[in-house]
Amino acid sequence: MSKNKLVHFEEVKTFTNFFQPDFNELTAGFVHKGRWSEFFGNNNPITIEVGCGKAEYSVFLAHKYPERNFVAIDIKGARMWRGAKESVSSGLKNIAFVRSQVQMVPLIFGPGEVSEIWIPFPDPQPQNSRERKRLTSPRMLAHYRQILSAEHLIHFKTDNRPLFDYTLEMIEQEQHTVVYYTYDLYSSGFKGDVAGVRTFYERQFLQQGLLINYLQMKLKP
Repeated sequence: MSKNKLVHFEEVKTFTNFFQPDFNELTAGFVHKGRWSEFFGNNNPITIEVGCGKAEYSVFLAHKYPERNFVAIDIKGARMWRGAKESVSSGLKNIAFVRSQVQMVPLIFGPGEVSEIWIPFPDPQPQNSRERKRLTSPRMLAHYRQILSAEHLIHFKTDNRPLFDYTLEMIEQEQHTVVYYTYDLYSSGFKGDVAGVRTFYERQFLQQGLLINYLQMKLKP
């Protein structure tokens, strides 16, 4: 592990909005599950970003929407350091970070506690043996359904066409609802927050001429 990563790992321990619960803490009852309103000090709706990487979406949205709360989740703590550092430096009070596997979300949030989920550029996990690990697999959608409110929205953005097609198939198979989709976001004329953030990797994808696929979905009750 590089020296910088070690420094970052130590620094995030000092951030009051950064949590690293272990498996035992999660299964015994994570302190903020069902009580995120107490942490944030309000009952504002909660948006989560799963597989957040540097949490570029969460930080952007937290700046733009002070009337909402945001929680960024990833297992790679060193990546999350950048977003967490920026949130602390800029004094953001409506964002938190949780270092955890994404499949643990039912242990991090209570039923109906989340109103919106962002899934930006997840690992496509192309091998059939790793389908369950795809962040849009039926298994993961079932996890999300446990924490989402009745009025919710899921955003999914990827440069990987096979993963995008797979996701559309899973939505139909599981009888969920596609609200909107496009195979070429930046030629679609679609306006919204999804077009307002271009991550480091997304900019690389665009320079390579790759199309950015985007969809919105709602899960059945």
